[in-house]
Amino acid sequence: MLRGRSEVGEAGIVKTAIISDLHSNREALEAVFDHIRGQEVTRLFCLGDIVGYGAEPEFCVDLVRGHCEVCLLGNHDEALFRDASDFNPHARGAIEYTRRVMKPRWFSGTEKKARWRFLGGLPETHTEGRFLFVHGSPRDPVREYVLPTDGFLNPEKLRQVFDSIDGVALGGHTHHPGMHDESLAFHGLDGEASTTMEIPPEGKFFINVGSTGQPRDNDNRACYAVLEPDRITWHRVPYDYRATMQKILATGELSDLLARRLAIGK
Repeated sequence: MLRGRSEVGEAGIVKTAIISDLHSNREALEAVFDHIRGQEVTRLFCLGDIVGYGAEPEFCVDLVRGHCEVCLLGNHDEALFRDASDFNPHARGAIEYTRRVMKPRWFSGTEKKARWRFLGGLPETHTEGRFLFVHGSPRDPVREYVLPTDGFLNPEKLRQVFDSIDGVALGGHTHHPGMHDESLAFHGLDGEASTTMEIPPEGKFFINVGSTGQPRDNDNRACYAVLEPDRITWHRVPYDYRATMQKILATGELSDLLARRLAIGK
């Protein structure tokens, strides 16, 4: 998939594909990986939430383990090992399903145990030059949401988020791709297959890379981003969401809401 690993130079990070919020969606992840192969990227990062919501957590974990140079801890990944009582019933049920599928027992094979260790050992942050990578926010890398509406509904919170960074922070978690600048304005995507925004060399920015496995910005196409030192490009990738929906329904355990929302990108 990748064109060989490169060291990060003084100019900043090299061309890097970033996925986030996969949520056990095999079809979306495979479609995004196919698309990434045509982007001549050098590295691949995942910002967390490999699991949760969907029917195929083990496949998604294996793909990430095999291809991502950096993978961070998301709140759904974390919930496998901690408490999911603050999740809504649909999300909590999905964690219970995922834990049942993935948690090894004493007689489990080495691969099952390796997946579990991988998820349990994920770091919360990663930094390279002016770029900070998190799942949630710089203040709470795993659980805090930085919402598109924070600039006008919760400006003090967003100012505090900007006060906590020195350069550019990138996250996922909300499933809403776009960029906040220091004016607190949010710049969302325009509905095109690809959208590029410049990242000036000075100033602070918070960038959401969007969700590969469960978009919620009214666009049901999978989303990922390609980061370069001075720009970021989001790509929307169609995938067979109907197949994913059928797999969720076929479990007999996962909420049908988790299937229906894939069709409408909510």
